[in-house]
Amino acid sequence: MSERVLMCGNEALAEAAIIAGCDAYFGYPITPQNEIPAYMSRRMPEEGRVFVQSESELAAISMVFGASATGKRTMTSSSSPGISLMQEGISYLAGAELPAVVVNVMRGGPGLGNIGPSQCDYFQATRGGGHGDYRTIVFGPSSVQELVDCMPLAFDLADQYRMTVVVLADGILGQMMEPIVLEKKPGRELPPKDWALTGAKGREQNIVRSLWLPEGSLEKHNNKLQAKYEQVQKNEVLCEQYEVDDAEIVVVAYGVAARVVRAAVNKARENRIKAGWIRPITLWPFPTEQISKAADEFRIFLTVEMSNGQMVEDVKLAVAGKAPVLLHGRPGGGVPTVDEILDKIKQLSIPTKS
Repeated sequence: MSERVLMCGNEALAEAAIIAGCDAYFGYPITPQNEIPAYMSRRMPEEGRVFVQSESELAAISMVFGASATGKRTMTSSSSPGISLMQEGISYLAGAELPAVVVNVMRGGPGLGNIGPSQCDYFQATRGGGHGDYRTIVFGPSSVQELVDCMPLAFDLADQYRMTVVVLADGILGQMMEPIVLEKKPGRELPPKDWALTGAKGREQNIVRSLWLPEGSLEKHNNKLQAKYEQVQKNEVLCEQYEVDDAEIVVVAYGVAARVVRAAVNKARENRIKAGWIRPITLWPFPTEQISKAADEFRIFLTVEMSNGQMVEDVKLAVAGKAPVLLHGRPGGGVPTVDEILDKIKQLSIPTKS
């Protein structure tokens, strides 16, 4: 399929996962991502692949572990409280170096919160979320097309680095409809899955585990993981920059919030205010170098988030004290408007001489 079609984000990402070669999907319904398991329940059997509605989120991530251990491309999806329940399993996936794709269509929190769009799971996703020293690759798409495009890359990166890749969307992106193009594109050249549990006839047995009891073995394993994460940080950063070269105010935002920010930056430019915009596409690895370079000249940074402020900490680390970093946050399902961001930019702007 390569024609232009109109689809909601949840169904579009599900179809993109199928095109990317997802062999098995395991999930449990929760708003606002219910369209994903509903769509997969129909399409996966049509393709001769595995769909299981699990009895819980804990069961779903455990099924992902088992299927991934056999070398299959596996995926699950949920929303914020459900993703919290999966954290132990994601930590096990990290410890066993098993590839998986996890989609989180975020809702307001903490607790059950509400079903409004939110970006309050940034810390959870970018800091690993579960126990232990591990990372997950995290995408923060801002359109339905980008949501579609990141799915094959997510599966490729999961296989290449033997890691969990998190696609961090939100209720708006999951529910909104936009015209998209669905097509199969060439993927990366990937290493063979010679570690997979496929039966040991004619070869030595493979062992998939996250338990390392002998003295020093877990430290050695953790150092191996950290070396891998350093390669991810070196090679896989994605971000977009807009009107940054001459900007006096740089606004940093991701996902749906970034769409609002871009409109506000355009309006600021119409008002002769030198504003620019940096949009992280990978939230981990974070575009630290790009933001640090933008901070080399004196500028003011404004981070806009649909939360009380989480990504702002990474922005501050990247800026490293070279410029002020401020926050405009809307928690609990609140969505920033173009006018309120524009007002904030105007408050921060340096008056130009007439």
